[in-house]
Amino acid sequence: MAEGEDMQTFTSIMDALVRISTSMKNMEKELLCPVCQEMYKQPLVLPCAHNVCQACARELLGQQGYIGPGGDPSSEPTSPASTPSTRSPRLSRRTLPKPDRLDRLLKSGFGTYPGRKRGALHPQVIMFPCPACQGDVELGERGLAGLFRNLTLERVVERYRQSVSAGGAIPCQLCKPPPLDATKGCTECRATFCNECFKLFHPWGTQKAQHEPTLPTLSFRPKGLMCPDHKEEVTHYCKTCQRLVCQLCRVRRTHGGHKITPVLSAYQALKDKLTKSLTYILGNQDTVQTQICELEETVRHTEVSGQQAKEEVSQLVRGLGAVLDEKRASLLQAIEECQQERLARLSAQIQEHRSLLDGSGLVGYAQEVLKETDQPCFVQAAKQLHNRIARATEALQTFRPAAGSSFRHCQLDVGREMKLLTELNFLQVPEAPVIDTQRTFAYDQIFLCWRLPPHSPPAWHYTIEFRRTDAPAQPGPARWQRREEVRGTSALLENPDTGSVYVLRVRGCNKAGYGEYSEDVHLHTPPAPVLHFFLDGRWGASRERLAISKDQRAVRSVPGLPLLLAAERLLTGCHLSVDVVLGDVAVTQGRSYWACAVDPASYLVKVGVGLESKLQESFQGAPDVISPRYDPDSGHDSGAEDATVEASPPFAFLTIGMGKILLGSGASSNAGLTGRDGPAVSCTVPLPPRLGICLDYERGRVSFLDAVSFRGLLECPLDCSGPVCPAFCFIGGGAVQLQEPVGTKPERKVTIGGFAKLD
Repeated sequence: MAEGEDMQTFTSIMDALVRISTSMKNMEKELLCPVCQEMYKQPLVLPCAHNVCQACARELLGQQGYIGPGGDPSSEPTSPASTPSTRSPRLSRRTLPKPDRLDRLLKSGFGTYPGRKRGALHPQVIMFPCPACQGDVELGERGLAGLFRNLTLERVVERYRQSVSAGGAIPCQLCKPPPLDATKGCTECRATFCNECFKLFHPWGTQKAQHEPTLPTLSFRPKGLMCPDHKEEVTHYCKTCQRLVCQLCRVRRTHGGHKITPVLSAYQALKDKLTKSLTYILGNQDTVQTQICELEETVRHTEVSGQQAKEEVSQLVRGLGAVLDEKRASLLQAIEECQQERLARLSAQIQEHRSLLDGSGLVGYAQEVLKETDQPCFVQAAKQLHNRIARATEALQTFRPAAGSSFRHCQLDVGREMKLLTELNFLQVPEAPVIDTQRTFAYDQIFLCWRLPPHSPPAWHYTIEFRRTDAPAQPGPARWQRREEVRGTSALLENPDTGSVYVLRVRGCNKAGYGEYSEDVHLHTPPAPVLHFFLDGRWGASRERLAISKDQRAVRSVPGLPLLLAAERLLTGCHLSVDVVLGDVAVTQGRSYWACAVDPASYLVKVGVGLESKLQESFQGAPDVISPRYDPDSGHDSGAEDATVEASPPFAFLTIGMGKILLGSGASSNAGLTGRDGPAVSCTVPLPPRLGICLDYERGRVSFLDAVSFRGLLECPLDCSGPVCPAFCFIGGGAVQLQEPVGTKPERKVTIGGFAKLD
């Protein structure tokens, strides 16, 4: 039993050692210099946040002729151990940078080249080719002397070396071979010593005897991070420059107005951020492993899919080749048949001409027939022979080859095919569609219209995604509703929620896959269910002056001669006539919404609602000339102004004229139309493309909206003690068009007097 436990403990220890060894081996990649591919030695932090060994950086600049302040670009700090054999053993194995990148080392006109002095008007700006990011970084005038050493990275490298050596002894750097184990280190001398060598290089009575011994180490570094400009210990951090600064740097003009914090605050903030990020990563190791497995599975699928794609392309190209071979065989067969037919005709013509030669069969036969003296027998034999001789004579006189030798009609024009083959390429996914905001709108349904950009690959079908933006927040990512395989470039989204904001987007799809989504478009739905109705011209005065379209969705006022006659009587104090059109439905409950468009050239149009009984009572049989005390907007007749009880008016209208809307100073009353205490202070706003009317029957309120942006224009009280009808009043010329339901697609466009219906 004890042996089993010991074996299990031993196995656990070995697994832990393997994990530690693997972790350290993986970390070694982070500790290699990108130039020499060895452990960092005195690494410098470049402005691009990458690191490079100090000796490697000096060598890179030295190869370009730049000589640093020390005079030797490859020199290192002096120490008892800095001998020619140990100074820079990596230089012979260092990978040299590419010449094309080294040519960009110094900016033109600003660098220092061999044999050239620095101009007084051009401060030196040294460009360093970073081997990690393959970019040129600016070092400033001081070059490498203005960079910080990465002491933290040095400590990590030292700890890694000690862990890899597994407690191995550090040799003395001053002993003769074989060296003894080091027991002390000296930061001032930057070397490790055995006991005897330490006493030898730190004799009593000298200044070196005051050096404080430390533990032996492979890397010596200063006790604190020093400012490269002033050789002072850094105490602050400049957030603007993202650089550590000392006390002298703070007072410099270069940091004037910058955000500078104590290094302790920057340390704590960065440590908290790094700790939080590292804790998150360590706490999601299962997620990382799952994603790695997913990526590996994606790699396998990519390899398989790539092989399948290669086979498909090869098969298609072989198919094209087979079609070309088949077409070539058929074309060659056609040429062969034409050639054989011509050769046969030419051969027959040659035989026919050879028969005309002296001594040939036909001529000899004719000569023998001429020797016949018996007249009846001659006539019998010479008749057919004469016909043959006549045809031969005619052919001889009008000689022409029976077939041509040219095959120009068999030439192929493959210019188009060659262009198609040259342009043969992989099918691309469709580009992101562009939603047509001029034709996209929401009414009883949502109508979405889009188009593909020019030169975009075609789309076989589209996917529409939409969601409410003002819906209650649900846990997790926002969920989109989707419509798949939509044909055409428009779609209807039925039964949207009222008083909501929808965001919509579209993407196309073809054989290559799905393209990118279009930009999101936001649509406001009406604040209440849409009321569908038609215009009824049975009520109101002078109905002969109103022209209603056949579909009863548009009306135009055509005053004609009665308007001129009324204008003639204006000097007598009479007003113009009022023509009224009502809707053929009445609202008795709930909330209702409808929209209409008013012709901007209308003289005076009033759009609103009113009690059906009051509207019929007021306008049925009304005279052409109306008392100046009467106004349908006031909700009462001439005697109602003396009433003492405040009551909601039976009418609520919005006045539109000459492309403007008249608004009163009161936002919750029918101000701006008429008032009991005299005219209210009014203002005008531009007429929107469509006006919306929202009737709340239970509350007795009517709201007038901009039907495009759903911005409120005016809210009025209304007497809802009975059925309420939509109403439209005309004074002078004007036209109104009701908003068509989204699903309605009229067969033809109705136009009344030049005023076209809405799309």
